[in-house]
Amino acid sequence: MASNTNGRSMAEQLHEEGVEMNWDTFLVPYGKDTSAAVHALNFAARAAMTFGGVKPGDLEAARKILLYNKERVHAFVLALDADHDPHADGGQLLTDEKYATAAGAINFGFPVISDVNIPQILPRGICTYEHVVSGVPLDKIVTKAVEVRGLKLKITKIPIPVPYGAGFEGERVRKENLYVEFGGKYSTAFELLRARPMEEVEDGKIELIGPDIDQAKEGEAMPLGLIVDVAGRNLKVDFEPVLERRIHHFISCINGVMHIGQRDIPWVRISKEAYQKGFRLRHYGEVLVAKFKEDFGAIVDKVQVKIVTDQAQVDRLIEEARKIYRQRDERVMGLKDESVDTFYSCILCQSYAPNHVCIVTPQRLGLCGAYTWLDCGASYEMDPHGPNKPVKKGEVLDPVHGIFAGVNEYVAQASNGNLERVSMYSIMTDPQTSCGCFEVIAAVLPETNGVMLVNREYMGMTPIGMTFSTMAGEIGGGVQTPGFLGIGKLYITSEKFISAEGGSGGSSGCRRN
Repeated sequence: MASNTNGRSMAEQLHEEGVEMNWDTFLVPYGKDTSAAVHALNFAARAAMTFGGVKPGDLEAARKILLYNKERVHAFVLALDADHDPHADGGQLLTDEKYATAAGAINFGFPVISDVNIPQILPRGICTYEHVVSGVPLDKIVTKAVEVRGLKLKITKIPIPVPYGAGFEGERVRKENLYVEFGGKYSTAFELLRARPMEEVEDGKIELIGPDIDQAKEGEAMPLGLIVDVAGRNLKVDFEPVLERRIHHFISCINGVMHIGQRDIPWVRISKEAYQKGFRLRHYGEVLVAKFKEDFGAIVDKVQVKIVTDQAQVDRLIEEARKIYRQRDERVMGLKDESVDTFYSCILCQSYAPNHVCIVTPQRLGLCGAYTWLDCGASYEMDPHGPNKPVKKGEVLDPVHGIFAGVNEYVAQASNGNLERVSMYSIMTDPQTSCGCFEVIAAVLPETNGVMLVNREYMGMTPIGMTFSTMAGEIGGGVQTPGFLGIGKLYITSEKFISAEGGSGGSSGCRRN
């Protein structure tokens, strides 16, 4: 802290309020003179020379100090209005000397953030982002400073009343231990993640519209609409489906919470123990805010969460969400499997099905319905060590069934040796495995020489004498089950849909019922 207005410094105001100032509290007053700010900048210069290897007297020293501090010393200047001091009698806030001092800080790569409407310098160049941002309300100035300086904050412990960690991923909440559930075949539910402009997202905001779970009866099913808005300077709209699918992973790590599915077919269960420990829907949002910023800090700067349990609003919002889902699906239309030499893998669901491997192609999206071939490519771009990796097709071993040497090699490795051969276009010969998140089950009906398709929302009996849930239990878990496939809805419209057996446009007499 340096400088003064009308002879009165910030340090004096803090002292009168009993605020402790020292190195331990990181509140260090340097003096009333505006020029005292040079002592703070001196630390920045010494950091570059001590840790950055910058040599005093080097002709390039000034430039090297700037670059080192821009990348490694995450400082910024707060230029605050004197009117917040009740003892101030007016006077000019920013004198020429103060402007010059702030400009000097910018030459170290440190931006200036002010609550006063001083002239802004928004183009990037010397600083990481904007140079001077002004007119920021005091209740927003900390968030704005963090954003403009490009700081990435990590929450070391998520503030929820139950344990959180990868050890709980894949945990099941059985009916006898159920307090409340959402979605599945029991209520309306959806999840939607949207990339928004920075100014439209209030970081950390969690909004609940409708009753919380403490207003539900034990064992009850409630509607659930989840809208996660994210913003970031390096965020692309193409990343939306990838981030949205990670909701499944983040929520699954909460002790006492089960999460299956995505988009408009999620199924969430909260256990009695989690409820009794104090878990509420706000904590659902706390997890998503913390984990999106922790795991995707390179592209996500702000996260806000809206949780809706009011039935009328969920019904309205789910239609808007479905329009967005359709727009995403349409992006991949026109791409052909034959036009690419690389497919993508997805092993996001191996917490539930350790040996399951999804292979996503331009004409066959993931069985969850949430990941297309383009989405997997975006996911790999975001996180090369994540669940989606490029898989070279390699030699074509069987073009009709869609059997490729490179795919077989990858599947054998990723399935822990449980699968050696998989076909992309057949329901009968070495079909792809299923986890438990599929939108639709396709099953052969021998007596009709046809195929039955049953969606997750259908609760009745099917022509083969099993309900959807019974079939899901039989074909899930990462096993190959000839005659059965877990698929995404969009795959039904693909010309590659079980094309080895005739599919939807073939000649072998296979028809859809």
